Amino acid sequence: MMQWEKLLSLKRQGDKNKRLRIKQDDLRLGFDVDYDRIIFSAAFRSLQDKTQVIPLSKTDFVHTRLTHSLEVSVVGRSLGRLAGKKILEKYSYLQEEYGYQATDFGTIVAAAALAHDIGNPPFGHSGEKAIGEYFSIGNGQKFKDNLTPKQWQDLIDFEGNANGFSVLSGSRPGVEGGLRLSYATLGAFMKYPKESLPKKPTTAIADKKYGFFQTDKDFFIDVAQELGLIYNKTGEDIGYERHPLAYLVEAADDICYTIIDFEDGINLGLISEDFALEYFIKLVKGTIDTHKYNLLQNKEDRISYLRALAIGNLIQDAVSIFIENEEEIVKGKFPYALMDKSQYKAQMKDIITLSVEKIYRSQEVVEKEIKGYQVINTLLDAFITAYNNEYENKATNFDNLLLKILPEKHLVEKESLYERLLHICHFVSMLTDGKALMFYKMIKE
Repeated sequence: MMQWEKLLSLKRQGDKNKRLRIKQDDLRLGFDVDYDRIIFSAAFRSLQDKTQVIPLSKTDFVHTRLTHSLEVSVVGRSLGRLAGKKILEKYSYLQEEYGYQATDFGTIVAAAALAHDIGNPPFGHSGEKAIGEYFSIGNGQKFKDNLTPKQWQDLIDFEGNANGFSVLSGSRPGVEGGLRLSYATLGAFMKYPKESLPKKPTTAIADKKYGFFQTDKDFFIDVAQELGLIYNKTGEDIGYERHPLAYLVEAADDICYTIIDFEDGINLGLISEDFALEYFIKLVKGTIDTHKYNLLQNKEDRISYLRALAIGNLIQDAVSIFIENEEEIVKGKFPYALMDKSQYKAQMKDIITLSVEKIYRSQEVVEKEIKGYQVINTLLDAFITAYNNEYENKATNFDNLLLKILPEKHLVEKESLYERLLHICHFVSMLTDGKALMFYKMIKE
């Protein structure tokens, strides 16, 4: 069984001495530092020009990864505080002996939620697929025989969560990050605490994807062991059960993308207000103030009111599920996402199904995702060729010119082929949509 006093570790990368929850300076408590460091990081700022739903959209209504992350963080803070209050009532020693407060749980979940998309490539989830397919079916296939199976799997299943762990830990040269977050926040961030192989048929939510690249394995293990996560693999394979607060981070994301992407679709005119009412009412019928609702004069205000009620109901439901299953969760015996057990599961599924049909597969989204594939493939091919040729002393003048536009932090030597390939994938993944398009035009036009 995992122990909450270990799961709430304030240890940071490089620490020699144990940290307590006491003030680290005159203004901020320990976990507050994590949130602040993420907010002020360049990687977080870049999310303002990364796709959430509509790639390269200039519409005011549409969320970017930045606004989405801020909203997920707000929901995560509520989830963490509500759950933390219940946990402290159950395990009073956490407050009496260690001084933990419900706000600590809220801050940890809020910080991890704030960073949950920090490693995602430009152009949304199609960006991840574009990087993976460059290696699995594109020009990158030629590198397969020179990589280990796990290194190859890291590339063909390029994963934003693993890239995010690299960003937050900064555990390899040339990676934006090194934020020295608390291990508790890193643990809550790690939704998929395993490596890319083995892939096996499983319904366990923590095994759905992977959470770290081979280059970050040692630090990942250090974090997991410090937190007392339950080891669940055999032999040389690395995998752990989730940090309990990762369930709340995931729930915050699930709630926001289900409800707020739907709201974007309505405000863009992709989904009619009549449809919205039909779907939202199923989520809020127990809490809606019909008099207040009828006084609202325009569509945006009406949808905003229903959205706020829906999120509030889902937050309460998620906390109830978490507390009801807390003992199974700390034993590593809860293989589900919280919202998979929600009383509103069917309603959320209906909303997502409609969003897929009307938003994610809309003409505008499809056309811009196609452009995203072209951009990412072109950039990977050009920069990988230049970077490898430089290492092998075969660089052309064009290669040298390309390398001159790499930011200084990315001009580091990498001995292994895997590290060079992953390094360029990381560089491309950290570009904004606009910057990636600018480089693409520079190369192609």
